[in-house]
Amino acid sequence: MTFTKIIFQTNQEFSEILTAELAEMGFDTFEETEKGIDAYILTERYSSRAISEMVDKYKSLASIEYKVETIEKENWNEEWEKNYDPIAVDTRCRVRATFHEPDDSYDHEIVITPKMSFGTGHHATTQGILELQLDSDFANKSVLDVGSGTGILAIMAAKLGANYVEATDIDQWCVENGLENFQLNGLQNIDYHKGAISTLQLNKPKYDVVIANINKNVLLEEMSYYAGLLDKGGQLFLSGFYEEDIPDVKNSTDSYNLLLEKSVIKDNWTALMFSKY
Repeated sequence: MTFTKIIFQTNQEFSEILTAELAEMGFDTFEETEKGIDAYILTERYSSRAISEMVDKYKSLASIEYKVETIEKENWNEEWEKNYDPIAVDTRCRVRATFHEPDDSYDHEIVITPKMSFGTGHHATTQGILELQLDSDFANKSVLDVGSGTGILAIMAAKLGANYVEATDIDQWCVENGLENFQLNGLQNIDYHKGAISTLQLNKPKYDVVIANINKNVLLEEMSYYAGLLDKGGQLFLSGFYEEDIPDVKNSTDSYNLLLEKSVIKDNWTALMFSKY
């Protein structure tokens, strides 16, 4: 298995648009640099033509230069550790890698082995959901984390008192990495399923909480499944889209008796919490 890394040099003000375009193409890990963005994607999903067309589309608006590299799976940790820093949600939560020292000044610490999985904590969508989780009551609740990636949001739910947590992702490496991270955080009994939510046989018919941090198109396609898996009075946490996408998302949730309760907006990325009535 190999990954394609593209090193972009571009104007800082264009980085947000560039990240959005790349996310739509399937890039799922991004690192901000002094000169632009480094973006990563499974090589089998990479299209040089799509990149070329995107650059041509914006060349009149911004200066964009890029270089393409291929990274073997075995080399990913070494590549990632060069730039991986802990992230924090004020003093309530810190996400760190195994090679960082612990810090007991935070209410919660989540420890991960960073690999090529979406959700290392650095993206604004993950941080937005974490904020919403920290402001919510998870005590004794059942939780389903859809598109769990590294498992950070599932781990956060467990640390906040959830008595049952289950996770899904379509990528086998995410499943392997997530299970490893669950073990690192002392969580032994979280089932992590590989596959799309529409095809899986889950362990429970209903959950108190459903979390989905994916992207707008997938969220809209799968909204009926999320709503159907929620008990009345349950909470749905959604992220992976921009502030201007809120009306489209809300039009979908309105169809399933989901009431918008809270929102967090970071760098134009949005995280929303709904209640089912």
